[in-house]
Amino acid sequence: MPQMRLSEAAMFLGVSDDTVRRWVDSGALEAQTDDAGRKVVDGHAVALLAREQSRAATDPSSVGRSARNRFVGLVTDIQTDKVMAQVELQCGPFRVVSLMSSEAVRELELELGSVAVAVVKSTTVIVETP
Repeated sequence: MPQMRLSEAAMFLGVSDDTVRRWVDSGALEAQTDDAGRKVVDGHAVALLAREQSRAATDPSSVGRSARNRFVGLVTDIQTDKVMAQVELQCGPFRVVSLMSSEAVRELELELGSVAVAVVKSTTVIVETP
């Protein structure tokens, strides 16, 4: 599972770094230490907590687009078969589901807890990674 620094987790949860540290200290969120000696948390655990907290995150990309409906979030579920996949994101208070090829999931390296951006244009949902 992807790991993220406490400051990144705070951004996705819409709280301060100190709040995340308090949650780690109280055992509400489990942290490990990365190779650089920094505290990190599991991306999937943050995704589930984000679902409960329902706060919007800032778009991490700097690419200009015509699509205005962009939802930054974390991957909360992936269902794949041989050809197609269903990817669920928790984007603040919004649950966004995209159908795409299993190949696209592999190419985007999507996994539970990954940061992704859902771009909605008409009836199509496109998922991007930063």
